Amino acid sequence: MSDAQKVADRPGAAPPGANSVDRFFKISARGSTFAREIRGGFATFFTMAYILVLNPIILGSAKDKYGHTLDGAELVTATALVAAVMTIIMGVGGNLPLALAAGLGLNAVVAFQIAPLMSWSDAMGLVVLEGLLICVLVVTGLREAVMHAIPQALKQAISVGIGLFIAFIGFVDAGFVSRIPDIANTTVPVQLGATGALSGWPILVFCLGVLLTIALLARKVKGAILISILTMTVVAIVINSVADIKSWGLTTPKVPDDLVAAPEFGLIGDFSLFGSFGETTVITVVLLIFTLLLSDFFDTMGTVVGITAEAGLLDEEGKVPNLGRVLLIDGAAAVAGGAASSSSATSYIESAAGVGEGSRTGFSNLITGGLFAVALFLTPLLTIVPMQAAAPALVAVGFLMMIQVKNIDWDKYEIAIPAFLTIVVMPFTYSITNGIGAGFLAFVLIKTVLGKAKEIHWLLWGTSALFLIYFAINPIQQLFGVK
Repeated sequence: MSDAQKVADRPGAAPPGANSVDRFFKISARGSTFAREIRGGFATFFTMAYILVLNPIILGSAKDKYGHTLDGAELVTATALVAAVMTIIMGVGGNLPLALAAGLGLNAVVAFQIAPLMSWSDAMGLVVLEGLLICVLVVTGLREAVMHAIPQALKQAISVGIGLFIAFIGFVDAGFVSRIPDIANTTVPVQLGATGALSGWPILVFCLGVLLTIALLARKVKGAILISILTMTVVAIVINSVADIKSWGLTTPKVPDDLVAAPEFGLIGDFSLFGSFGETTVITVVLLIFTLLLSDFFDTMGTVVGITAEAGLLDEEGKVPNLGRVLLIDGAAAVAGGAASSSSATSYIESAAGVGEGSRTGFSNLITGGLFAVALFLTPLLTIVPMQAAAPALVAVGFLMMIQVKNIDWDKYEIAIPAFLTIVVMPFTYSITNGIGAGFLAFVLIKTVLGKAKEIHWLLWGTSALFLIYFAINPIQQLFGVK
């Protein structure tokens, strides 16, 4: 969002808090209103509610070393419970519009890389250990120090890269863009639609949603993103009821037969903290924890910087407010995710949808977290929003975050090249961590060859060394005989 637009969206000088809730969350002080926070909370929930369906599918489709699988209904409960509790804690403790839930990518590592080597309880214990290590890094100040050591231009590049990344997520999840099967020996990795052309009612819903969202944004309609999500959900329900549609993907937009489903808490607390050390080698355990730790560490870093920058909450030095508490809560979320067997929970980049709708404080998290809590009992009702109706919000927010690219000095190659790599590697590799790593390594390399190594903060040297290990993890595993 442009600086001018941010200023225009705010009501002028921040009035004193109207009540204790307003003052606690600094709603008026940050130029927001209760209405904006509520709309933002709903928008964030609807853009990330898919995790209630997707996380159980990913974790439930894998078997552990002993051939055991996790129960789907129990996974839904665990996913919703952790998202509800940790999102609310982040809102109250961190006062930032950052929602949390089971991390995509991290859950795949747990399901397909860790679980086959040990039992599910041992695998989830490994996640708890990773979360505890993150908390230690926060308490010692190392995690916060790393974030402060990042040059301002790289922080802006991270935000822009995330904008492109989440827009790409929106296009892919809606089916507007799809991967071309490698078996075809094609030279282009992705294509328009499933066959090189747009077809089907679900794609039409997505396209209409994008057009509606950008039209509402252009006219500066309050609640533009939320209005679009709700409107296109209704349209999708109507279309689904009259047309013969094979698949909408994860979520079918239809009124469910049963509105209430009792939560099942069987997986809560089912983890073994040190059991993994008896299942495989110590080196294997260490490398698995390192993989989880680095991904969680820098995904959160990128998300926190990107969301707070888009909300206009970074201070003059580019620092995030309440950063220590925010990072500690995020680390605790990883612990909670492992303890509940829903995989590591982390801050969600989809929170940008709420920021685009006006969220500026943690009050919006009370709405998002409350909806996840309601989902414990009303999952059938709250998961009828198809991705084709929610994804236009990601595309629109991608545009709003892309605007920050103008603040990067593109004439100065020592920052422009690292910024460029940060921006493009995120969507091209589908990973926030990869983009940050590419930017860090390029920044250190260029500063060094220009004879400016003394300008590099020692923490950037350290994290860049870790990224070298991260990118070379496969040959390192082969070196130590780790499968």
